Amino acid sequence: MENYDVVVIGAGPGGYVCAIRASQNGLKTAIIDKQWLGGVCLNVGCIPSKALLKNADLAHTLRERSKEFGISFDNLNLDYAAAVKRSRKVSRRLSNGVSFLMKKNNIDVYMGTAHITGKNQVTVHHDEGEDKILDAKNIVAATGAYSSIPSAWKRDGKQILSYQDAILQEHLPESVVVVGAGAIGAEFSTIWNAYGTKVSLVEMLPNLLPLEDEEIGKELAKAFKKKGIEVFTSHKVETIETNAKGVSVRISGNGEEKTIEAEQVLVAIGFRPNSSGIGLEDIGVSLNEHKFINVDDRLATNIPGIWAVGDVTGKLLLAHVASTQGILCADAIAGKETHPINYQMVPSATYCQPQVASFGMSEAEAKEAGYEIKVGKFPFQANGKALGLAEGSGFVKLVADAKYGELLGAHLIGPEVSELLPELTLAQRMEMTVEEIAHNIHTHPTLSEALMEAAEAVNGNAIHM
Repeated sequence: MENYDVVVIGAGPGGYVCAIRASQNGLKTAIIDKQWLGGVCLNVGCIPSKALLKNADLAHTLRERSKEFGISFDNLNLDYAAAVKRSRKVSRRLSNGVSFLMKKNNIDVYMGTAHITGKNQVTVHHDEGEDKILDAKNIVAATGAYSSIPSAWKRDGKQILSYQDAILQEHLPESVVVVGAGAIGAEFSTIWNAYGTKVSLVEMLPNLLPLEDEEIGKELAKAFKKKGIEVFTSHKVETIETNAKGVSVRISGNGEEKTIEAEQVLVAIGFRPNSSGIGLEDIGVSLNEHKFINVDDRLATNIPGIWAVGDVTGKLLLAHVASTQGILCADAIAGKETHPINYQMVPSATYCQPQVASFGMSEAEAKEAGYEIKVGKFPFQANGKALGLAEGSGFVKLVADAKYGELLGAHLIGPEVSELLPELTLAQRMEMTVEEIAHNIHTHPTLSEALMEAAEAVNGNAIHM
């Protein structure tokens, strides 16, 4: 039996970061994963999808906008399989990097299936070797979540796909129905559309990216339709049936019923936690009604010495949230002072085209919370850098408290807006006002000037609008 201060189950962005910080805090640490170092995000999620999106951006430019840039050619050949292979290479490099970090920080790595066999004990099973029993003063569950697909839709990985099927397949479908217009649905719609695939995007709620500010969803729908993506909001999928040619997807909404024929369908409607079958319930760990692990502000469960971080907690299913939780949890285990995460103010980004980024309250949420607000908007079509990039669609929208001028939320859609968020989240964290953001000198010409102009617009003082 091996003895550890901390054993982390799951090597995704929550688990491996937690393990590193625990080791940095002087705790003897081990980490267990049944498949990958780096988890879903690094191997079949956020990292390879961003590599594919870069290829998609190039493909869209060459297919649809080459004349605008003065580029002409004959017999354009876009090799989608090569794009997928490049994305796998990026993932492998980063996964190897996580392996290096484990060695650097003296963290013992066990590959296999973990089961909590006691309050302070984890058994690691490997199909090709003997079981390992690890004694642990603290156990951290960082087991993530999996794609939720109704059993009636019978995912087969060929005609009915999960996000993992989609990101690994080298075959480019001629037509596809994407069910769910969250981040995964929006990003794959962007990728496939850029390569010429006929894309139909179906969302049950009234707007694309339904968790974003309402104006963002409407602006994205307008951009998608302009690219030729069929958008069906307020539509429910009634049935998905496979046939010799592909799939038939029957949808209903807005007083109509329609059947869409396509080669494939991607189901991207949400996630469920990987909390079953690892022994949590056997030792009495509290789960909510959806089987996510209940944790307090320090990421502790109701059982002393058992902790949880990342998607399995159901807080915010984002890689950077998992990593932040991992650091906080490791510090709490080490007895350090910690500060609760303000989940409402966590930034998020969707890397479709145009990009979407946000944090904080939407305009509707701020009003519902009882704030008297002021809103400042600035369009990228009035930003010199955006026009130079030929990416003038979208806007920056800031929601501010009318009394004190503090930033309550920000909602951006446009070129590289994911890179613009840190200035705003730092400003909010430091309780800066929109006037202070406006008075901060921004380099010209940059996309960030749109932040300055939107801050000025809160009080009606934008210069270039």
